Amino acid sequence: MGDMTDMRTVYGKALVELGEQNPNVVVLGADTTDSLKTADFGKKFPNRFFNVGIAEANLVSVAAGLAISGKTAFASTYAIFLPGRCVDQIRNAIAYPSPGDKKGLNVKLVVSHGGISVGADGGSHQQIEDIAIMRVIPNMTVLIPADTVAVSKLTWIMSQRYGPHYMRLTRSVSPIVHQDSQEFTIGKGITLREGTDCTLAACGLTVKMALDAADSLKQEGISCKVLDMFSVKPIDSELLEKSARETGCIVTCEEHNIMGGFGSAASEVISELYPVPIKRIGVNDRFGESARDAEIPLLLEKHGITSLNIAKAVKEIIGKKK
Repeated sequence: MGDMTDMRTVYGKALVELGEQNPNVVVLGADTTDSLKTADFGKKFPNRFFNVGIAEANLVSVAAGLAISGKTAFASTYAIFLPGRCVDQIRNAIAYPSPGDKKGLNVKLVVSHGGISVGADGGSHQQIEDIAIMRVIPNMTVLIPADTVAVSKLTWIMSQRYGPHYMRLTRSVSPIVHQDSQEFTIGKGITLREGTDCTLAACGLTVKMALDAADSLKQEGISCKVLDMFSVKPIDSELLEKSARETGCIVTCEEHNIMGGFGSAASEVISELYPVPIKRIGVNDRFGESARDAEIPLLLEKHGITSLNIAKAVKEIIGKKK
């Protein structure tokens, strides 16, 4: 479980494999193809690779055009630019056009550098609004993988599914939390640990933090159920409701603003189906700031996104159970 791996490298590799199997797969970038490791696809399939330069709105529109002509288009750059600079094109060129009985166009938006763990790029480039932006757009699927096992499998699943998808990767290397045999189904969460006192529901980098928090709480006799909710939209309402009933309280965690993000999505579901106390952990409605690579854990700590803070939240919320 201690291995650290790089999501972008695994994504780049998955694209090359897809390209070999499916001649309809095309890949687009916006001057960040080396960083996103999509350049390898370009070396292998130069005719199916398009680097549009620093023009993110154009990246999305060109991807839409290729999708309309029957291609499966993967468009990638940093999260701060996509969705950051092109919500209009994502909404009106990809999600809105619905040919025949299809919903949206077949474009996969896969971004890197999500959240505040981008570090050195600073607050202006730390995307903490993308879950909120993307999940509110009709026809859009939103995925936040926890590790490279998830990235590899979800890239493949997205290629097999029709429609607009958004998947957010982290820049920093991330720990492996899943076995290679783990199956992923869009719209379903994964129960990593069973527990009875509280549910920890997380996505992305914070899944490992939730597991660590569950381990430390176990030492104190508190039993936590841990969920990897990589599919933020569609969200697994059934699993959330079941967890609420079984444990009576929920702590959510994400590397995103707590407003409108995964915690909000979970709260919406739980308040309608089976209301229990919920505590959302994430960025508390303020911007990030610069942090060197070695300082990223300190930046996460400053925003309360740590296993320690998850454990603290659990102890507080357990006291509020009915």
